[in-house]
Amino acid sequence: MSSFKKGGMIILSSPSGAGKTTLVKKISKNKNYKISISHTTRLPRPNEKNGKDYYFVSRNKFKKLIKVGEFLEHAKVFDNYYGSSKKLVIDELKKGKNIIFDIDWQGTRQIRNKKLKYKLLTIFVLPPSKKELLRRLAKREKKNLNTVKKRMKEFNKDLSKWKEYDYVVVNDDLKRCYNKIMYIIKNKSKFNISFIKKHVKSLLD
Repeated sequence: MSSFKKGGMIILSSPSGAGKTTLVKKISKNKNYKISISHTTRLPRPNEKNGKDYYFVSRNKFKKLIKVGEFLEHAKVFDNYYGSSKKLVIDELKKGKNIIFDIDWQGTRQIRNKKLKYKLLTIFVLPPSKKELLRRLAKREKKNLNTVKKRMKEFNKDLSKWKEYDYVVVNDDLKRCYNKIMYIIKNKSKFNISFIKKHVKSLLD
């Protein structure tokens, strides 16, 4: 029986380019699941819409929101700020919605440390290889090499945080990875930690 029939928080984190945003959108298509739309100071990517993908705000506006305690969590990632609205999240949880977060390890720590009364499940998504990660980033960033280099520079640091998560999955195939995540959400199955350790080692080589 699912432990997330209503009112739980599910966090997906990963190194940039591993596919967590695509997975989050796919999960949100299930009944009773809703994405926590973050505020951010970064510029929209092509096809991103304000209020649907992110709430795009200025740095000054973001800092004001921090001061008034608007955020459940917030972090600076790649020179831009990201934050999850406390009110928007709690309101949806009270309605019995399962909220999915697309955030990094900094935000995950903050939410875990708040010890909210709602259920929390954290999942870390790994790429199948560093080569594939580079390919995905180059495609997403339209071959902007400076942006790709920035993200790869943080790769090892982000990767090292996998041990802080309840579950770890490898996104080698989108459909298979999605099915595995949904199975974890519904059944809380164990994962093969020895396989994950070997895979992480291969990503660092």
